[in-house]
Amino acid sequence: MIKTKKIAKVGKGCVACGSCLKTCPVQAIHIANGVKAKINIEKCVGCGKCSKICPASVIEIISCEVNDEK
Repeated sequence: MIKTKKIAKVGKGCVACGSCLKTCPVQAIHIANGVKAKINIEKCVGCGKCSKICPASVIEIISCEVNDEK
């Protein structure tokens, strides 16, 4: 079944500071190659804490369709 889920999305301009990593309550974020934050959409709950703390203001909460077959 396809459903809509809110998730975080990291845009261009991420400075890989790690602020979002530290604030994510479900450990859905990692820093890829020391360059940019990446979101694990399987874990992300769309709470927005990362978006609020991002000093570069490059994380937004979006709606996306996910396959929810379990």
